[in-house]
Amino acid sequence: MSDKNLLSKLSGLKEKYHALSEQISDPAIISDMKKYVQLNKEYKELEPIVAAGDKYRKMTEDLENAKDILQNEKDEELREMAKEEVSSIEEALPKMEEEIKLLLIPEDPQDSKNAILEIRGGAGGDEASIFAGDLFRMYSKYCEKKGWKLEITSQSEGASGGYKELICKISGEKVYGTLKYESGVHRVQRVPQTETQGRVHTSAASVAVLPEADEFDIELNMNDIRKDTFCSSGPGGQSVNTTYSAIRLTHIPSGIVVQCQDEKSQLKNFDKALAELRTRLYNMEYEKYLNEISAKRKTMVSTGDRSAKIRTYNYPQSRVTDHRINYTMYNLPAFMDGAIQEVIDQLQIAENAERLKASEL
Repeated sequence: MSDKNLLSKLSGLKEKYHALSEQISDPAIISDMKKYVQLNKEYKELEPIVAAGDKYRKMTEDLENAKDILQNEKDEELREMAKEEVSSIEEALPKMEEEIKLLLIPEDPQDSKNAILEIRGGAGGDEASIFAGDLFRMYSKYCEKKGWKLEITSQSEGASGGYKELICKISGEKVYGTLKYESGVHRVQRVPQTETQGRVHTSAASVAVLPEADEFDIELNMNDIRKDTFCSSGPGGQSVNTTYSAIRLTHIPSGIVVQCQDEKSQLKNFDKALAELRTRLYNMEYEKYLNEISAKRKTMVSTGDRSAKIRTYNYPQSRVTDHRINYTMYNLPAFMDGAIQEVIDQLQIAENAERLKASEL
């Protein structure tokens, strides 16, 4: 894309940005909450593009001015300053253009959403459940570092520790856009706690990250939902097994079943279960989009194929390998303590490179 075309596209987006600013200030729009939320989301998404466009436009203007001084000015000191500015801007412009081109490629519309995280022990029996617990701890530590809020919705503990299954909601800024790379099968190689011969075993746990559906993303007909209550089990004090606070919701048309027993209040459990049901129904459609893009992206980043083996955690070698991008690091204890940003950054770089290559920019 030429400089003129890029500037023209940026100007058009800036006009749209100002138009949206006026629209979301309109009382008629504010009164229509669904419309307001949609327009406000578009407005927020354009902010970084407009800011980058203003910076790029100023750089090109400064470059033209510096070149003009070089051509017409006779003062040597001014000419030397202009020469340095031309050199500096010409070096910075290509990088700025790449950043803008990346911003101009539409993001996954779900990236800004909160996420539902599911972790399930797979092949490997008790050791798989223990590893699922280790993965949950890793993500919990990572959420702490990011300042995100994590709420457990339901859990089923393993016989020797860890979890057979754990489902939680994570809230914060761009949670899904960051954690979507974690969906898939995580494999661990280590000597299990139950192993008496000291042999290394291979076990696995599956991780699924779903974008949480907003209230306006999908409309639920309460007549299609069967609600059952039952006694909670697990942590929770005296109310456990005595009050029917746990909720199970069944969506009759799809057969999807969700349950929540984390809260002592039946009403709070109902709200959490309803939010999860809305997310699961929304994701039935979202899966189609994921399957479309997974055919185009070799890294299998953001793919709907959750059966794919994505990462190996080798304890004897203190090694973590992400198989999608052939990326290996040798600091497993830190990684399991939540230091996973480095590999997520590498996955994002790989996906951005593919997005740029696939675009016409």
